[in-house]
Amino acid sequence: MRMQASSALPAFRLLPAFVFLTIVVPLLSACGYNTIPTQEEQAKAAWSEVLNQYQRRADLIPNLVETVKGYASHEKETLEGVVEARAKATQVTVTPETLTDPNAFKAFQDNQAGLTSALSRLLAVVENYPDLKANQNFLALQAQLEGTENRIAVARRDYIETVRVYNTSLKTFPAMIWNSLWFRNQPFQNFTVAEDKLEAPKVNFGTGQGG
Repeated sequence: MRMQASSALPAFRLLPAFVFLTIVVPLLSACGYNTIPTQEEQAKAAWSEVLNQYQRRADLIPNLVETVKGYASHEKETLEGVVEARAKATQVTVTPETLTDPNAFKAFQDNQAGLTSALSRLLAVVENYPDLKANQNFLALQAQLEGTENRIAVARRDYIETVRVYNTSLKTFPAMIWNSLWFRNQPFQNFTVAEDKLEAPKVNFGTGQGG
């Protein structure tokens, strides 16, 4: 009898763990315990795509500047403006791990907007050079730049939405309970520049025929 009681004791002690696994763990999941880390990773992935597309644009600029310089070398101020804006845009990096830093995010946002403005001025100058507009290398670069601007817009849109969902979770029940007790995550920064300021430049890239 003593042996039976002794063997039953360890099983009895395991009962609380069994209850925890079968009841509490599913309850935690149902109450949104996994919501915050899941949405956090989604927001970080969306931001990485934003960075990829902005880097893609930055990589196109040196060839674009050199091509324009071959036809409009005296447009020195405009060309230098693009080069300087590119340098500023690439010197501030907001990694997925530092998305809570408002100062770094604002600097990144402002510098990218500055590069967009510089590119707009450069492409406006191109309108004065029909031979440049007809250059096949320039046309290919223009098409790549236009496609990249579209990708940037899509990546920004996706990031804005994922961060909206994530930040909302941090402030609403039940995820906010788990965040205050366990994660203590801070909201991610989001874009504030008006969308029209970051649109692809509206320039007519005709070949100049008949002009």
